[in-house]
Amino acid sequence: MRCLQLAALKSPDLVRIDDVVEIHRISRPHIVKVVHQLGKAGYLETVRGRNGGFRLGRPAESITVGEVVRVTEGPLELVECFNAQTNTCPLIGLCELSAKIKEATAAFMAVLDSTSVADIVRNRSELLERIHWVDASN
Repeated sequence: MRCLQLAALKSPDLVRIDDVVEIHRISRPHIVKVVHQLGKAGYLETVRGRNGGFRLGRPAESITVGEVVRVTEGPLELVECFNAQTNTCPLIGLCELSAKIKEATAAFMAVLDSTSVADIVRNRSELLERIHWVDASN
């Protein structure tokens, strides 16, 4: 999400992998994998080479946090019984805890589904100031 957020902040300019590494103090190999995955999914457009980087592959308004979480994380199986193939719990179908966790997960994802990448950069000026980036659009 941080890669998408930075791409939205800097749009339409490219963001360098090293920008993400420096700003968020995340390992470079991890960010390279994330950018590759987001590029394959169409969320980012990647540009190779010395002056390369990445930018949003779709408008920020059309990318929801929920869809990105589903693509990058897969199904949220917070408890064993959420996965029919690996479940060994004898309480399946009777357990109120799993029902409540399923309900809470659905509510969590509903919030993420209602949040776009554009939403997470609405406070653009403050975000740019905090990360010490110059707003090139002004």
